[in-house]
Amino acid sequence: MGKDIQQSVELPASPDSLFEMYVDAKQHSAFTGSEVTVSREPGSKFSAFGGALSGRMVATVPGRLVVQTWRSTNFGDDDPDSILVLAFSEAASGGRIDLVHIGVAERDYEGVTEGWRKFYWDPWREALEAG
Repeated sequence: MGKDIQQSVELPASPDSLFEMYVDAKQHSAFTGSEVTVSREPGSKFSAFGGALSGRMVATVPGRLVVQTWRSTNFGDDDPDSILVLAFSEAASGGRIDLVHIGVAERDYEGVTEGWRKFYWDPWREALEAG
């Protein structure tokens, strides 16, 4: 059985901008420094970091919500996909992202937990602050 991760981050951009940066492949690639395949369309494929992350888009609510199936190459063959929920909202600094990552494979829990900060929150903030 997988484990759950909950994290929140405030970034200096509006919720609409943060949402667009996540669901637009060009913008997503720019702040992660990795080629990304992503779309807002339900059923569309997601991949990042050379295929190290993959999944499918389940649902989006423009400017508000992203739901994806998600797995890393560190998940075992019999580990089910996890579910990623990103909720975007207003914050004093601009926008807030509340992440709930459900059912992360135990063998990759620490890596995924740290990976959100290292590969997403920190570079995203740096990209926004750099303009």
